[in-house]
Amino acid sequence: MATLSEIQGPDLSQEEGLGPLTLAGFIAEVNARYSANEALYWRNLDGEDMRWTYAGMHRESLRVARALLALGVGKSTRVGILISNRPEWIFCMFGAAIAGATVVALNTFSTRQELRYQLKLADVELLFMEAAVASHDFVEDILAICPRLTQMAPGQLFTDDLPFLRRVICIDESPACPGLQPVGDFMAYGNGIPDSVVAAAAASCSPVDDGLIFFSSGSTAQPKAIQQTHRAATLQCWRAGHWYEFDGAVRSWSANGFFWSGNFAMALGCTLGVGGCLVLQRYFQPDEALELFEREKVSYAFAWPHQYARLKESPGWQSANLSSLVYVDARGILASHPTVETSWREPNGYGATETFTFVTGFAGSRNKDNSFGPVLPGNIVRIIDPDTGRILPLGETGEIIVKGPTLSRGYLKTPPEDTLDREGFFHTADAGYFSPQGNLFWKGRLGDIIKTGGANVSPTEVDAVIVEHPAIQSAFTVGVPDATLGEIVVSCVILRKGHEIDEEGVRRFAKQSLAAYKVPRRVLFFSEQDLPMTGSNKIRRPELRKLISGLLK
Repeated sequence: MATLSEIQGPDLSQEEGLGPLTLAGFIAEVNARYSANEALYWRNLDGEDMRWTYAGMHRESLRVARALLALGVGKSTRVGILISNRPEWIFCMFGAAIAGATVVALNTFSTRQELRYQLKLADVELLFMEAAVASHDFVEDILAICPRLTQMAPGQLFTDDLPFLRRVICIDESPACPGLQPVGDFMAYGNGIPDSVVAAAAASCSPVDDGLIFFSSGSTAQPKAIQQTHRAATLQCWRAGHWYEFDGAVRSWSANGFFWSGNFAMALGCTLGVGGCLVLQRYFQPDEALELFEREKVSYAFAWPHQYARLKESPGWQSANLSSLVYVDARGILASHPTVETSWREPNGYGATETFTFVTGFAGSRNKDNSFGPVLPGNIVRIIDPDTGRILPLGETGEIIVKGPTLSRGYLKTPPEDTLDREGFFHTADAGYFSPQGNLFWKGRLGDIIKTGGANVSPTEVDAVIVEHPAIQSAFTVGVPDATLGEIVVSCVILRKGHEIDEEGVRRFAKQSLAAYKVPRRVLFFSEQDLPMTGSNKIRRPELRKLISGLLK
């Protein structure tokens, strides 16, 4: 066993269970394996139940590819997708990949200004969009961003801000709008394209070609456009089902967009990679979600912690029959439902959007030490002193740096040396250490580590203890400047609906598990709307520190 914190995973060529490493190859392979299986379920805007087999999903993706090829889309073309959790997102993504284009995954939570920024940064040439989501009108947004749209025919659009955008395709019925192309008209372009041309385009894709562009959550600055290869995406899609120990009968519910790499790999990838069915909800509504779980016999629900909490607070929680949910973490909220029986544990791993999720990890059944797992095949992970770059001994906490086959080659329009060091490592700004067994333990963001009275406190550790209290939905701990101690530990808490606890009660609870110096000096109570969050429900810690510092003055 190494004595320094540099661990290399097994050789990638030795990894079992992998299929083709292009997105075109992935969709073709799962179709070949599971052609007749149900792949997708969605209730459309008219309330009709819609279902697709793997053969049907592949067929719809090929239709998109044909139309794109007919319009001259190919290698280096940037195709934007501004669609919520709908089957069309999947058809457009795979169709663009088959045609050889690069998919730009646009965030449907974006404001108009953010959408303009994403379209411009990624030089999107062709945009698939839906008309509206809830109260958010995307047609109105795109007309404001591209005021000349109504004056131009599809293929002629240009603006000073977005000089490369040429075609906007709406997948929904929308008000008559010159320049905004209905999806039916778009699909008609592909009628004369032979199968051989589509097959040739798909075969031309290389695993190391750019396949996808995701945007970071922008918790500290403008979102970065993260370039990812076909290999990065498909490696994680083939792997994810093994991490989750799914079988082909899995029915996975998701209400979060595939424009986040985690949802792409852990919902879409882990389900399609084993031949299961994706039960799609356009956007999260807890009452409707519970009804879907019961009616569609959902066996796995992929959600964020605050969404699990809202499910439990829903009026339909107690009466719902959730016995089909078998892939439920025994430590989580869903496991508390009276109809759920489970001993399953969700897989744990460490990664980022820049690494297309996990670079360390393993199945929950193998997690005996509550770590983030061993280094995955093809990756190298180091723990270094962030000031000197020196590789630290095993067991010492420092900055996690990584490189490997799923690592982004960099951010769009950013020099590679600003993203990767001279050896090709990505510096994560996360703190962690390796155990003697080679398992990674994550301690939080380096800049978030609280230095109080000469000791280091991980806010992640404090948060994990506090949320164990049944009255507490979420906790976000930060360090606030203090003249005597340097910083003091302050926890910001969101209570579950209908529950109460006071500041001293939280502190007493924390003292049962935490050393005295880790126990929050102050506990403040907030609603979800009061805290500075990103669109992906991550706390904006710099803003939170500033907010708390002002409140405690």
